[in-house]
Amino acid sequence: MARRIAAGAAYGGGGIGLIGAATVGLVLAEVQLAKRAVGGGVAPIAPPADGLYGTAFAARCDLPPLRLGVLGDSTAAGQGVRRAGHTPGALLASGLAAVAERPVELRNVALPGAMSDDLERQVSLLVRDPVHPPDVCVIMIGANDVTHRMPPTQSVRHLASAVRRLRTAGAEVVVGTCPDLGTIEPVYQPLRWLARRVSRQLAAAQTIGVVEQGGRTVSLGDLLGPEFAANPRELFGPDNYHPSAEGYSTAAMAVLPTLCAALGLWPETDRLDGSRDEGMLPVARAATKAAAEAGTEVTGARAPWALLKHRRRRRIPTAPDPTSTSTSPSGARG
Repeated sequence: MARRIAAGAAYGGGGIGLIGAATVGLVLAEVQLAKRAVGGGVAPIAPPADGLYGTAFAARCDLPPLRLGVLGDSTAAGQGVRRAGHTPGALLASGLAAVAERPVELRNVALPGAMSDDLERQVSLLVRDPVHPPDVCVIMIGANDVTHRMPPTQSVRHLASAVRRLRTAGAEVVVGTCPDLGTIEPVYQPLRWLARRVSRQLAAAQTIGVVEQGGRTVSLGDLLGPEFAANPRELFGPDNYHPSAEGYSTAAMAVLPTLCAALGLWPETDRLDGSRDEGMLPVARAATKAAAEAGTEVTGARAPWALLKHRRRRRIPTAPDPTSTSTSPSGARG
């Protein structure tokens, strides 16, 4: 049933079928060509950011460090920046440590170029030690599924399986859904419109699959759209495809509140703010609305309902490189 619902959301009631398979293939091939056209598709290799963050809190906290796992593709790995402290994993670990006032141990197993079928391997890396499973995991995946034309039902099936395994291991899970490929600079109309449509449909399908397994989602969508239009050289990296340090910080600010809420560190209430367009909706409708508005959180409620929220963002503290985490605090106030 979950797969059938996901398939319905993925194809938007037949919208993609109207475009035609050949046209969709051409569009996605053009996206791949556009990706290779800017800077040869080359960006700095993601720097390793694994380590302990928020060590300043260790002296006044008797609890062991929170364990944060990050999975996904090049965006989750932080490709495009040169400093470990600018990667999304480091930013989220630093922000989580500041909110929890507790050290956070980061392990990032994301792989640049990965599609959703690589999540099984990544999850195995995180849960193979049953004594020290992750407390919470963040997954960012989907862009490569779109550009490599992985069937949406297959993509969602792999993601849902990964979330289920992590939840079974005792971890909370937050998924940053497929970003809007229509924001990539060298993609022009009508390819931009079609790339945006396919991206949003996969994001909606991902939301349904994740919520069904007890996870939470945050729509990344066109989160960088307005900023990119005003400052394209600041928000994207050297290849104009991967985010810059400022771009990753913008995305991390959207994910951090949901990450904290999943661990009970953020005020959690079912009271919804109508002025912010929050509400309780059928999960498929909530997924569609979230895909259309970046920064929207979807959390499962009593089936088949889901809570759609727009949490207030916190500024992400500056994260030091992991080489300095043993002596330097990363728990700056946000």
